[in-house]
Amino acid sequence: MDDDADTVEMDYSSACESCAMRLDGRRYLQADGSTVRSFCSEACLRTALTEQRKRLWRVRRRGLKIAVVGLAVAGACLVPHEVQVSRRASAVRAAATATATAAPAAPPTVPVVPEGWFGPEWPPTEMSVLATLGRDAWLHPLAGPVRRMPLRDSRVFGAIRPGNRAIECRNGHCGVDLGGEIWGEHVRAVHDGVVDFVQRGANAQHGGQFVRISHRGGMIFTQYFHLAAIPRRIERGVFVKSGDLIGLVGDTGVKESAPHLHFAVSMRPSTESRIEKYIDPEPLIALWPLRVPLEDSPAGLVTTVAEPGIPLGSAPLIPGRKRKLAAKRSAAAAAAGGQSRSPAADADEGPAAESAGSDSAGDE
Repeated sequence: MDDDADTVEMDYSSACESCAMRLDGRRYLQADGSTVRSFCSEACLRTALTEQRKRLWRVRRRGLKIAVVGLAVAGACLVPHEVQVSRRASAVRAAATATATAAPAAPPTVPVVPEGWFGPEWPPTEMSVLATLGRDAWLHPLAGPVRRMPLRDSRVFGAIRPGNRAIECRNGHCGVDLGGEIWGEHVRAVHDGVVDFVQRGANAQHGGQFVRISHRGGMIFTQYFHLAAIPRRIERGVFVKSGDLIGLVGDTGVKESAPHLHFAVSMRPSTESRIEKYIDPEPLIALWPLRVPLEDSPAGLVTTVAEPGIPLGSAPLIPGRKRKLAAKRSAAAAAAGGQSRSPAADADEGPAAESAGSDSAGDE
């Protein structure tokens, strides 16, 4: 009997598995397979069970992570190379976006580009170049599709004309004569500008009815003579766009030739200067785009692929006029020291007189 008692005491004298207290009296047992654990109270048993469950879930989560990483590696090896590049690029973009969000960079400074220059892209893009060129479009004053040019030497710049003309006009003709095939044909503004002067009514000695337009802030002028009619809205100070109707081809101020348009271009070195020089417009109208009207419509399309014109060239200076022009240049130089005048103002006064010598009763 004593031997049995000693055996029982030896079997159940172990400590609690949870709190390590000696088990003297009542004890709680947990069977885990072939292992039996002893606890001193129900609380210690519950604590032990909770710890076992936590260890089990940690083992499961570790196994799940290993499985996910293995699947990711296997998938990356099987996906095509292009997708790998795409994912890498996406990752780089995401990192760049995150960096920009975390520390926003200072806004880029836009360079100040003078008006009429390409930009702000540098080097200029094709679209910026086309936009700038489109805002600076020059058109032939008469409609296409046939490009009208001076037909004879008597219609070119510098041809023989009577009267006191500007020095640079050589033998007297300060412009070119165009068209005349259709009386009443539309005359168009060659460029955006402001109407500088309008002559309506009788003006037989000074080119008939005409319109003078200022371009580029008063540094370039275009003049349109011998008009049969001028629209009412064309008045001094009115803004006109390239291609706007400014008159009709006629024969006002012409005595010895058929209806035509006398077209002249003059320039000033600056907006403050009153010195104005005529230039030969024939090389310009040989290249300017044409406005082709649509059938049965007042609208038209502008083409840049029309055949260029063949200029006849300005008329050579007649030897007999050289001495007169030399004296005139000397007088003009002397006058320039006092008061500046426009080159055509030597004949008469006023805006009409500035263009009076360009084409009058002695026309072809």
